[in-house]
Amino acid sequence: MKEVIGSPGTASGLVLRIGQCAFAAASIGIMASANGFSSYTAFCYLIASMGLQLLWSFGLACLDVYALRRKRDLQNPVLVSLFVVGDWVTAMLSLAAACSSAGVVVLYARDMTICRDHRAIPCSRFEISILLAFLTWLLIGISSHVMFWILASV
Repeated sequence: MKEVIGSPGTASGLVLRIGQCAFAAASIGIMASANGFSSYTAFCYLIASMGLQLLWSFGLACLDVYALRRKRDLQNPVLVSLFVVGDWVTAMLSLAAACSSAGVVVLYARDMTICRDHRAIPCSRFEISILLAFLTWLLIGISSHVMFWILASV
């Protein structure tokens, strides 16, 4: 079978999972360091979603490291089915969290000009965290797309 870039148990799959972990952790760190983020449900949801993504990606990165060190093939139908479901669930949760948080920031920054009027609200940190969440989702989207095609071929 042809090896697809981003497949589980490959170096490219490990890089993809490490990227997901890094962006999710950075999104959590920046959002958690912003004062008053817990006042907004969308931002709390973003942290929860990125936390789940971080755990999922870290677990799969560890599995990739194991497969690379032991030269194991992770492309059996049961494992790939689990990867597909996990990636799609975390992708949908991450996209929903990033979009809802972006909606709050757009409302405050553009529509109501609260960010300009109240300098105590760290809107720039919120925006950076949301950008990182969207980058995380982009990597999850790539991963879930790859897993779907692998499942179709296994």
